[in-house]
Amino acid sequence: MVKTAHFPIGHHYIVEASGCDPKIIGSVEKVQLILVRAAEIAGAHVWSISFSKFPPMGVSGVVVISESHISTHTWPEMGYAALDIYTCGAEVKPDKAVIYAVEAFGAETSHITEITRGIDEGDAVFYHSFITWEERLKKPSAKKDRDKDKS
Repeated sequence: MVKTAHFPIGHHYIVEASGCDPKIIGSVEKVQLILVRAAEIAGAHVWSISFSKFPPMGVSGVVVISESHISTHTWPEMGYAALDIYTCGAEVKPDKAVIYAVEAFGAETSHITEITRGIDEGDAVFYHSFITWEERLKKPSAKKDRDKDKS
C-alpha cells in the first residue's frame, strides 16, 4: 500500500538575536524597513504594518502577511531582538526572512527554533515537530572583549 505524502501547513521560526546593533534595533523606521524587506525576500504578500517605540528605547512591531506574520520586540540597551516568523503554504521561504533580518540587525549570534506545524499523516490529527540551533554570525566586538577582560 502506498502512503499519500502530506505536507506541513506552516513553518514557524522563533529567533533570539544577540549582539545586535543598538542604533538599528532602537529605530522604529529601520526595524520596520528590515522586517518589511524580510517579508518581501521570503516571497510573502504584505497586508498590514504596525510598529511602535516603547520607553525607554525598545521597538515592537508586526508585519501581517497573507501567509501569517513577522513580528519583533527589541531591547537595544541589551543588543537583543526577539523575532517570530510564521508562514503557511509551500511558496514562501521564511528561512530567507530569518537570515535577512538577523544579519540586518547586525546580530553576532542567533539562536533559532524552527517549528514545522500542521503535520498530518492522513488522519486529520495535526502535530508539530521542531529543531533548534545556534549560529555565530560574526566575532564579538573588541569593546565586549575588553569588558570581559575587566571582569
